[in-house]
Amino acid sequence: KEVHYFSLHADRPTQWYADHYRSASRDQRCGDITPYYLFHPDAPERIHALLPKAYLIVLLRDPVERALSQYFHSVRLGLENLPLEQALAAEPARLLTGDPRHVQEHSYVSRGRYLDQLDRYLRLFPQEQLLVLQSESFFADPTETWRTIERFVGLTPAPCPATKPKFNAGHGEAAAVTDAIRTDLRQQLSATAHGVRQRYGF
Repeated sequence: KEVHYFSLHADRPTQWYADHYRSASRDQRCGDITPYYLFHPDAPERIHALLPKAYLIVLLRDPVERALSQYFHSVRLGLENLPLEQALAAEPARLLTGDPRHVQEHSYVSRGRYLDQLDRYLRLFPQEQLLVLQSESFFADPTETWRTIERFVGLTPAPCPATKPKFNAGHGEAAAVTDAIRTDLRQQLSATAHGVRQRYGF
């Protein structure tokens, strides 16, 4: 989890990445769970260059809740010192600087524009190598999601692994966000939410 080879550590040798899986046997399917790969502009080409036959699984969360969760996560880690409204307003200018820190830590709304990010992958990988799932459905019924993943990567059916707590659940700070801010975020992200519903059925 969070290896970041194709995002933050692409300058390291391929063997550094391979060593993360040295304990795996030949009959195992190995995965790299790094959410930043979806948003990082260079990750799709880097993955395709090394692993063109990789199965890609994307777990999408409600984009508004995702944006708020990222903001409060950054605040907790000391990576954000602006109030919420100011941080959201500052995002476009911050990203225009090209500063990697802003791209990774202050991309609250931009990361919720899922279709743009998915299309970067679909320009390189065939549709049959991409599985898009809904985060809310996963936590509501992990067994059904697990069955879908098994079929997608060709695993022999096995019991669903015990699910872990939602690491992105936060500490409840988002409950205090005003309706005005949520409405504004919904409006900004309405096009991508509609597009995802049309394309992937949720």
